[in-house]
Amino acid sequence: HESENMRSEGLMSTKIHCSQAPFVSVDTERSFATMKGAELYLEACKLVGVVPVSYFIRNIEEPYMNLNHHGLGPKGAKAIAIALVSNTTITHLELEDNWILAEGVTCLVQMLRENCYVQELVSNFPPSSNTLEHGNNFREETAQYFTEALLGNYRVKELDLSHNEFSEKGGEHLGQMLGNSTHYFHRASWAVNGTLKILDLSWNGFGNEGALALGEALKLNNILVQLDISSNHINNEGAGKLARGLEVNGNLKILKMSHNPLTVEGAIALVTSIRKNSKSKMEEINISNVLVNGSFLKLLDVVCQVHPELDVIYGGVRGFISKKPEQRPDPMKLIQNYLDERKLRLWDFFRNMDKDGSMKIPVAEFRKAMMQQSRIPLDRAQIGELVHKLDRHRTGMVDYR
Repeated sequence: HESENMRSEGLMSTKIHCSQAPFVSVDTERSFATMKGAELYLEACKLVGVVPVSYFIRNIEEPYMNLNHHGLGPKGAKAIAIALVSNTTITHLELEDNWILAEGVTCLVQMLRENCYVQELVSNFPPSSNTLEHGNNFREETAQYFTEALLGNYRVKELDLSHNEFSEKGGEHLGQMLGNSTHYFHRASWAVNGTLKILDLSWNGFGNEGALALGEALKLNNILVQLDISSNHINNEGAGKLARGLEVNGNLKILKMSHNPLTVEGAIALVTSIRKNSKSKMEEINISNVLVNGSFLKLLDVVCQVHPELDVIYGGVRGFISKKPEQRPDPMKLIQNYLDERKLRLWDFFRNMDKDGSMKIPVAEFRKAMMQQSRIPLDRAQIGELVHKLDRHRTGMVDYR
């Protein structure tokens, strides 16, 4: 029904215009009207003067399209965009390391306004072991293009824009995509994005002003589930601004903020925001480079009583090395002793938490169940150790098969 509405509104037509120049002339547009699939792509390549990508032609009817490291450039991206306007099969599009620049972005976001089938777009600037490889080099102005396209897109669920060159203004534009706060965004009539669930903005340069814009957006957006703003020059001031949004947001589950210049003060601001928010669904806050202190740990213990599913990943405890580490019983041994005393099997222990019988338990649910039970004497740190053992590869699931 939604697709039919879009067709009736002309959203499925092949007429696309970039912000500064049209994709195609009127005469070319007419000749493209009857073309689809590989034929349309080949004609688009002729039009813009690039060599067709054979992988794209072979997989144009598949839902997953991986065009990473194909050297598309802006013209190659333009040809891809023309071909995807009327494509109804591709739902996942990866375009890492292609140097598509602002010109290519303009065409891609125009395509997203017309195409209602693409759900996941990955177009980042991937790191190698020690250096950053050349990626798509999205700069500040490019954030506005993404914002304008995604404000009217109802299908994109995951967007990876990490390792680019967005800074404070880019953070404000992308915040606009998540919410329509009139303080930062002057077009309050624009709709809140209703489908985007995963947003990766790591390794950019948003700073504190970008964090403020995202915090304001989180007050309004209750769709986003995961936000990654690692390595964005956000300090304690920015963490405090972001925390204001977390105080009222009722849907975000994962916040990744590692490798920002935060101290324990910023960590306390983030955790305090969860304490103030009875509606919070936060399951993970990653501030893995931050050293915390005893006051922070006491606060976290209090917050976890109300939000037992919460896990905060921090770098360590300040001054802990100078003290003799406290010897704690192995949590699995405590569980096994409890089961042995009652002549129960470990299988039975897990089955009681497995609601759907899949033999897999989401980590957040497992953590919550362990925090709320009172039969086995485990504290928050021991439960964290247990989760680490049972989900060593951080899949988010405890698989007890």
